[in-house]
Amino acid sequence: MLGLLACLLLFVGLGAMGLTDRDEGRNAEAGREMLETGDWITPTFNYEPRFAKPVLVYWLMSLSFRWFGVDEFSARLPSAIFGLGLILLQYLFVSRFCGPAIGLFGALMLLFNIEIISLSRLVLTDSVLIFLTTLSLFGFWLGFHGRSHERWWRWMFYLGMALATLAKGPVGFLVPVVTVALYVTATGQWRRFWEQGSPLVGGALFALAAAPWYAMMWSLHGTGYVASAQANTVGRFLNPMEGHGFSIFFYVPVLLLGFFPWSGWLPFAWYDAYKNWQGARGKGRGKTIRMVEAPRELEWFAAAWVLGVLIFFSLSSTRLAHYIGPLFPPAALLTATYWHRSLFDLDLKGRRASIHTMMAIGYVLAIGFASLPSLYPSLASKLVKEFPLATTIGLGSGPYVAAAILLIGIALVGYFGLHDERRAGAFWTAGASIALLALTIMQLVIPGLNRYFIEPPQVLSYTAGVNLAPSDRLILYGSTRPSNVFYARRKVLFVSEGEEATIQHALAQPGQTMIVLPETYESKLPPEARTLVPILKQHGYVLLANRPMVTLPESTTQPPVRTSPH
Repeated sequence: MLGLLACLLLFVGLGAMGLTDRDEGRNAEAGREMLETGDWITPTFNYEPRFAKPVLVYWLMSLSFRWFGVDEFSARLPSAIFGLGLILLQYLFVSRFCGPAIGLFGALMLLFNIEIISLSRLVLTDSVLIFLTTLSLFGFWLGFHGRSHERWWRWMFYLGMALATLAKGPVGFLVPVVTVALYVTATGQWRRFWEQGSPLVGGALFALAAAPWYAMMWSLHGTGYVASAQANTVGRFLNPMEGHGFSIFFYVPVLLLGFFPWSGWLPFAWYDAYKNWQGARGKGRGKTIRMVEAPRELEWFAAAWVLGVLIFFSLSSTRLAHYIGPLFPPAALLTATYWHRSLFDLDLKGRRASIHTMMAIGYVLAIGFASLPSLYPSLASKLVKEFPLATTIGLGSGPYVAAAILLIGIALVGYFGLHDERRAGAFWTAGASIALLALTIMQLVIPGLNRYFIEPPQVLSYTAGVNLAPSDRLILYGSTRPSNVFYARRKVLFVSEGEEATIQHALAQPGQTMIVLPETYESKLPPEARTLVPILKQHGYVLLANRPMVTLPESTTQPPVRTSPH
């Protein structure tokens, strides 16, 4: 049943929406180009080296494209598969140490939240990263606390880190290392870790698995790769990049909304684990802290995991909402154990306050959804440059339906959660509300968003790619979205406003030239482009060509992007 619920939320309609920009477009095209060129070492975008991310996710996408065809579903399939794997891994591990009831709660809490559902349905590196860092840290725990036949899992701690490093760079080993360092420091177990954790042999295993690809990149591209990789790792940590600075408290609302509805319980669960550790530490009088009851010590470990990831990414100068994804598995573990305890311990601190906190966050989120249609007109004028029809298209009924689901769901959470004899119903009501919210967004919000905002330039880019010879030129002018390269299946010339001389130069070349641009940019084209013929229009975008006859795809409503790999 758990697997079926996960498949429903993570796989249904996975390819129904065009690729979003910027990251989805870049990542998917890099995977497609890897399959096309056969170069399995150097990722490229627009047929130029792309050093921003390591290679593992591109390998996965390339294999998906080879087996299932080149389209949006295949591009997102690795994220969905690793998202499903994460839910099942969470259930198996938590059930092993905390029992099947808490295991089910922990897995469903990890599934039924906004951020994990989103990350598992997008062409990003984060779903793979979260699975691998979780596998690494669960492997550490099994190797450190499991039965004798489970101790081999300590090698998964190092191998998981290595694969995570191939998925997203240094953060792949920093998340596990910071977590383990906090935990063994807090419990005074450094000597035991050194004796049983095999750090020297494990470090060699990590290097053996992760280093070869990096070494090959350095040998192929030298200092150019090193400088770019450094800018996208250390540079992101030390300096805000691409306008993603934000406040040091940025992740507080991100966690409250992204982990909703369970974020209402998380502060109380974390504090409960901290107080338990503090009490054990006082009894131990500064010596090694060990508890006979494994689930409580596991909560300390989860608390250290949450705290370490939150502090690490808060200290980073570049902050994005999905960066803290690796803390969601331990957050779900903490909240699951706390929730289960609250069902039986009537004196548990924060028992009722956690329900009130969940309700408060839910009402704020519901008000936000209900306010979107009235706030949208003031925001639309700022979106016109990227989305030409922004001021003429409304948001429809989706936000109101989402608000209604939240209001009803949160009211029921209060009804069940604030009465001891009905308290168990609060969990199922909260989970069902998030599942319905996700399905509402998929069915009522995404189709309109896709039709008017995402798909139009992609249809035109696909049409251009069908008609252009390898020596011809495709220009994307004004709205330079990377996803258009994926649909054009060819190298694209991006031209921003103020760079019209590039268009003049291209039009002077022999052969055919096509331009995809917002209709509002036609007046800004250089004089040489005034003779271009409009071939196709899609919701505020236009395809221009210097030859009037082209072959149009059978359907221009949705680009038929599935092709057989060569």
